[in-house]
Amino acid sequence: MSDIATARWGETAYTALVNGRRYAVPQRPTAVICYDGCDPAYVAAARDAGVVPHLSAMMRDGFAATALSAMPSFTNPNNVSIVTGAPPSVHGISGNYYLDAATGREIMMLDSEGMRGTTILAALATAGARVAAITAKDKLLKALAKDLAGIAFSAEKADTVTVEANGIADATGLVGRAAPEPYVPDLSLFVLDAGVRMIAGGMVDVAYLSLSDLIQHAHAPGTSEANAFMAEVDARVGALLAAGAVVGIVADHGMSDMAHDDGTARVAYLADNLDAAFGPGRIRVICPITDPFVRHHGALGGFVRIHVTDPALPVAEVLAKVAATPGVELALTGAQAAARFQMPPEREGDVVAIAAPGWALGSHAANHDLSALKGTRLRSHGGTCEQRVPFILSHPLNETYRQRAATQTLRNFDIFDFALNGTL
Repeated sequence: MSDIATARWGETAYTALVNGRRYAVPQRPTAVICYDGCDPAYVAAARDAGVVPHLSAMMRDGFAATALSAMPSFTNPNNVSIVTGAPPSVHGISGNYYLDAATGREIMMLDSEGMRGTTILAALATAGARVAAITAKDKLLKALAKDLAGIAFSAEKADTVTVEANGIADATGLVGRAAPEPYVPDLSLFVLDAGVRMIAGGMVDVAYLSLSDLIQHAHAPGTSEANAFMAEVDARVGALLAAGAVVGIVADHGMSDMAHDDGTARVAYLADNLDAAFGPGRIRVICPITDPFVRHHGALGGFVRIHVTDPALPVAEVLAKVAATPGVELALTGAQAAARFQMPPEREGDVVAIAAPGWALGSHAANHDLSALKGTRLRSHGGTCEQRVPFILSHPLNETYRQRAATQTLRNFDIFDFALNGTL
C-alpha cells in the first residue's frame, strides 16, 4: 500500500458512487469471490464432510446467509450485477445470448456492448484503490473490465496478457504455471491463486475473482469430486485470510439436476412444440444460457425467451401454449417478466418461459448437442430454482448492516456493499 493511498484511505470522504450506492475505498485488502454455480447445498455438504475449515470459520465468526441471484440465473447477467451492485434492469445485461430485435441477429455477449453505466471496480480505481478483476472465462473479461484502470485478465487467456491490454506483463509467471485448458478445475484455481499472489504481495487492494462452474455442472453436492474442489478453493480462501484480507463469497447462480431417473436429460423443446402447434417459421426460441462453454450444459437451462416473428400469430395463443407445456413452471409476457424480475424490457421476448424443478428448456432438439453429456446427468441453471446462493463474509457486520441483513432480502449483488461498507 503506497503512502499516498494510506493517507487518502484515512479519510472517509474517499468513496465510489455507483448506481446510487456509495462504496468506501477500503483500508484493508478486500477480495470478493464469485463462486460460479455454488448452490448452498455444496457448502452444506462440504461443511458436513469437514473439508472446508476456512469457509466454516468465516460462517461461524463472520456473516453467513442465503441471497437471491438476479434473473435469469445465468453467468453474465449476475457477474455484471455483482460488479455494478444493481439488477439487469439497471445495467442492461440480461443473458449470455440474445436476439437483437432491430436486426434479427442472434448475439453472444462477449464484450460490454449493451452494458449501461460503470462498475464498482472502475469507480474504486478512480477513487484511488488498486483494483484487479480476474475471471476464469474470457467471455466475461470485457464486461468486468469496463472503464477499469487496473489489472484485468482471464485464466483462459492468461498466457497472452500485456501491460497495455491487461495491466500486467506476466500472469502465468505470477501464478507459476501455464494458462489452464477451458474444461479443467484449474481454470478456477488459477484465478484464486492469482488473487492470493496479488493480495499477499501488496499488488492490489481490491480483487474480484470470478470462477467457473465446471465442477457444479458435472457433480452433485457431497460427491467426492465436488468436495475435493470445495477443499481446493477453501485452501485459497485460507491464504487470502492469512494475507489479512476481508473475503466475501457469493455465487452467480445455483445448480439443479435436470435429468430423468435413467440419467437422460429431462427437456422441454419449446421450438419443436410451438412449430408443431402453429407451423414452422413463426417463432424463434432463444436460450440465453448459450455461451462459448456449452459442452457441460448443451445450451440447456431453466429460462428461455420466445419471439413471435409472425405478426399474424397472437402472442396470447403462444403464451397459453407455452404455459400448458409440461416442464414449464411459469410463462409470462416479456413485459411481465421484465417488471417481475428487474430485467431490461428491450431485451425481452414476447414470451418468457421458466422451467419447473428438475426440467430444462430448449429450442429445437436438433440445435442442442448433448453428446458431451453422455454418461453424465444434465445439471444446469437459469430459472428461479437456481436463484438461492450463499452470501458469506469473513468479518462480522456492523450494527447498520446487521439490521439490513435481518430486515431485507439479500441479493448477490449486495456483496460489495456489505464487504466494503458493512464489516467490522
